[in-house]
Amino acid sequence: MLTLLSESGALPEHRDAAPNAAPSESQIFDAYSSAVIGAVERVGPAVLHLEVELPARGRGRAPQRGGTGSGFVFTPDGFALTNSHVVSGARAIRATLADGTSHRAELVGDDPESDLAVIRLDAAGLSSAELADSSVLRPGQLVVAIGNPLGFQATVTAGVVSALGRSIRAQSGRLIAGIIQTDAALNPGNSGGPLVDSRGRVIGVNTAVIAGAQGICFAIPVNTARFVIPRLIRDGRVHRSYLGVVGQSVRLSRRRMQLSHLASGGGVLVTELSAGSPAERAGIRARDIIVQYGEIAVGSVDDLHALLTDERIGRRETVVLLRDGVTRTVEVEPAEQPR
Repeated sequence: MLTLLSESGALPEHRDAAPNAAPSESQIFDAYSSAVIGAVERVGPAVLHLEVELPARGRGRAPQRGGTGSGFVFTPDGFALTNSHVVSGARAIRATLADGTSHRAELVGDDPESDLAVIRLDAAGLSSAELADSSVLRPGQLVVAIGNPLGFQATVTAGVVSALGRSIRAQSGRLIAGIIQTDAALNPGNSGGPLVDSRGRVIGVNTAVIAGAQGICFAIPVNTARFVIPRLIRDGRVHRSYLGVVGQSVRLSRRRMQLSHLASGGGVLVTELSAGSPAERAGIRARDIIVQYGEIAVGSVDDLHALLTDERIGRRETVVLLRDGVTRTVEVEPAEQPR
């Protein structure tokens, strides 16, 4: 047997493992557990259990007991974030922290189109969660969800980011884009709770699950919340523009695209117009197909929704449409979307 010696002639020092040896299975699980525990300890004190009371149905009747949900404090002076569908229309909100203390909360504002709402607790000096940057997320990244599923307070589940850039429908029908898909288990009552990274920073707001599916859960990215929060605090709502059309997405034939020199293979078929709406005043009619708004091609209803932001309120735009197979151009001035 050949034994190597050091330059001094001495036997080399014995080592239990090579410096670059792979970590053992127990070390991997210990690191995973430590990451989850650390994240929970950092954000857990800011997570809320919400109980909602709705207005009475009819004079002389008692207020209705609403549902329950989750939320989290994001400023020490009591501002908290949750889902719109949890607190919309609330008469009273009771928020309970992980330490058992309970506070009255008021609805500051809600935005059904993004399913986000801001409430404010009647308290100060609270533990608050840190908001991260959801644009840097990657599939496979460890995430932790904290909430109150089925009434079980301060429940923790862990998983990974399954996919990014998903889309779901808000209750208003508007598409919510950029959704995070995760396999961290969510159940009724988790809605509005935080989805956090391994450092305990909020990267999403838990919002929905697919009934009957295993491990397909969704969260609204926190960068969407960063856009919505200041508007809800300032105005109680998010202002958007609207045309006043009811429509459906349609596909156009390749021949129609070539004849009309269209950039998109689809458009929005107008099925109905609101009386006195910007679209009606502009001369848009039922059965017109909107194919362009300003300089941007419109291939679907969702494309049109995405363009109708608050910056376009009162700003005249050119709309290109197809009417009886002929391309026409009209000018429309979007108004503020009514509540």
